[in-house]
Amino acid sequence: MEPNDLLRPGENCWKSENAERASLLIDGEEYFRAVRNAMMQARSRIIMQSWDLDTRVEMHDTQGEVTGPLALGPFIEWLVKRNPGLHIYILRWDIGSIKTLGRGLTFWTLLRWIFHPRIHLKLDRHHPAMASAHGKVISIDQGTAFCGGIDVTERRWDTREHCDHNPRRAPPGGDDYGPWHDASMIVQGPVARALSEYSEKRWKSAGGRDMVPPHPTAHSWPDYLEPQFRDVEVAIARSQPEMSDQVEVREIERLFLDMIASAKRWIYAESQYFASSAIADAIEERLSSDDCPEIVLLNPVTADGPIESAIMQPQRAVLLEKLKEHPNAERLQVYHPITAQGKEIYCHAKIMIADDDMLRIGSANLNNRSMGLDTECDLALCSKGDEAMQSRIAEVRADLLGEHLSQPVEAILSRLDETGSLIDVIEHFSSIAKDAGKKRLRPYRFPDHGPVARMIGESNLMDPDTGGK
Repeated sequence: MEPNDLLRPGENCWKSENAERASLLIDGEEYFRAVRNAMMQARSRIIMQSWDLDTRVEMHDTQGEVTGPLALGPFIEWLVKRNPGLHIYILRWDIGSIKTLGRGLTFWTLLRWIFHPRIHLKLDRHHPAMASAHGKVISIDQGTAFCGGIDVTERRWDTREHCDHNPRRAPPGGDDYGPWHDASMIVQGPVARALSEYSEKRWKSAGGRDMVPPHPTAHSWPDYLEPQFRDVEVAIARSQPEMSDQVEVREIERLFLDMIASAKRWIYAESQYFASSAIADAIEERLSSDDCPEIVLLNPVTADGPIESAIMQPQRAVLLEKLKEHPNAERLQVYHPITAQGKEIYCHAKIMIADDDMLRIGSANLNNRSMGLDTECDLALCSKGDEAMQSRIAEVRADLLGEHLSQPVEAILSRLDETGSLIDVIEHFSSIAKDAGKKRLRPYRFPDHGPVARMIGESNLMDPDTGGK
């Protein structure tokens, strides 16, 4: 499958629209800075669709002064006070909202918003049992939108330096939760209008009342942000479970499989989990092919939380054990980002880059539930053979690797051009970074799991494979 044919609306994406401007936002500080700036430019309507939301979270910016309140809750109230025509719609997963009860004044803030005439709060119950509304989309009027892996909640903020200790990472009344790597994307233009449409449909499916119309010409692109991409096609891919009033949608899974099948040189992926049987099967098929690309996956050392760790880590080990038995297994390498002192950097980002031709980012992890049980939303752009576009996608990958390997983009690009191997780039600069006491990538180590853990790993417990049924 050639890059020009990769995006197919109705099969592996919902629709593909022009983005006048688009940029990746790497890590929480960059994301929160852009979100604050864009929200302050909103004219009529903001829709915040999230898996989690914490009104206490402080959106720090170490690069400059912050306008308005630092914490999300007061910031939202400040926005509607300064703009009498602004309505803000907040849609969050209902089951996840239970944790709000343990967040001090957050519950009372949300209760106050229920009675606010221009702050509209809705819990998203439109999902099957055991499923979650996992998408993270912020739509501002019709001109600008964010989509990726970051919620405006605790345990998301960090700088790209990922210091071993940073007091700004501490939630209210808590301790520093540690380094956290994440990513999202901001887009402007027709694709932002499509994301506005998507968010409005989600609001209505959750039982929300009619929204005020968005301002038709407002554009809220952050005034400081130089876009990485201009006038490119950006596709929206979804996962949507089957329900009595909706059909199942597995565009995200199909696009992952197509990207894996199409890559000729490299697949670079960052994901919170590796537990999808369909993805593992697709990788095994490529390992058996004559033109197998190098496949590099970044995962956190451990899952976020004791239950997730007990389930997802054995599941990852079971899949990787099988793949590592393949004769061509050296083409697949899994790494963990760690700090200068060897502390885990939690990898929460959901990114895949195939060769220099396809870049995708969104809310979907490489696990079973993201393919069909949970509600997800991803963005993808394709070079379509354009050399300038390929160069920009290559720079994005080099920027990500440069962060993890403590190297400038130019050094990553130069080494890759010299050797043609992503794995060599990682091994080479990780060795240099270790000797210099800097951030680096550490190879995955198989855990010593007993029979109970293996049984859990083989059971897909809490991560059911719906298999398109």
